[in-house]
Amino acid sequence: MKYAVAVPSFRAAGAVWLAAALLLTACDSTPRERQEAVRNSAREIDTIANEAGNVLKRAGSRAARWDSVSRQRNRQPLDDAATRAFNEELMGTYADVEKLTAQSIEPAYAQLLQQTRAKRKTWTQRDWDYATAVFRRLNEQYRAVRLDLPARDELRIKARQAEFEALETSRDLRDLGQAVRDKPVDRQ
Repeated sequence: MKYAVAVPSFRAAGAVWLAAALLLTACDSTPRERQEAVRNSAREIDTIANEAGNVLKRAGSRAARWDSVSRQRNRQPLDDAATRAFNEELMGTYADVEKLTAQSIEPAYAQLLQQTRAKRKTWTQRDWDYATAVFRRLNEQYRAVRLDLPARDELRIKARQAEFEALETSRDLRDLGQAVRDKPVDRQ
């Protein structure tokens, strides 16, 4: 049997912490001392909440900056020579994508995924832009020959399309995570 574990929110954790502070100070203290302990606890909670708000604000501005840079990069056209080079590198013998047939399109996707898996860890976001351009061209050809494909090949192609998208999305998420990560501040 599995049990759900409740994760308290900042507000609930603060309330529990405040109640514990009150109980600890209530035994041997005067009402004025307890009142001061409550004020101190409330100040500490406010400080923690303000720090958390500042962290979220910085992360939000970093995410917006990453998104802006990404949009700017996407607006710049791809270099034709680099696109051809990427196409040759990723597609190998299947580089002439527009000539792929119903019999050769499934192995072309296998080639693309094999190369993508092998090279993805060293790719920059711009490299992914070129790889995505190759992927889109292959998808266009797939749509042209799809009606002539056996169902088993179509299923394999759909799985490979999903894998390519997942690999690209995981890179975007990793880069976004690095962009919003709160870096330690030197306090000298």
